[in-house]
Amino acid sequence: MRIDKFLKVSRILKRRTVAQEACSGEKVLLNGRAAKPSARLKIGDEVEILFSSGSLKFRVLNLKETVKKEEAASLYEVITQ
Repeated sequence: MRIDKFLKVSRILKRRTVAQEACSGEKVLLNGRAAKPSARLKIGDEVEILFSSGSLKFRVLNLKETVKKEEAASLYEVITQ
């Protein structure tokens, strides 16, 4: 699954266009390297999102095309906030 789609499906970022802009601006790191919006995710990958107020680092636990709002948090595990 593409990283921009995962960020939207998991509800970490609100819209896919916001996720694409964050990736293009090198604010999303995949396993320690800047990720393009089309970067492919695998289970176990570590993603870090750099916000102006700090960062969020999480590990991918599951990849699904669609999930309900209640199940979105089950797709990842937060490492540091």
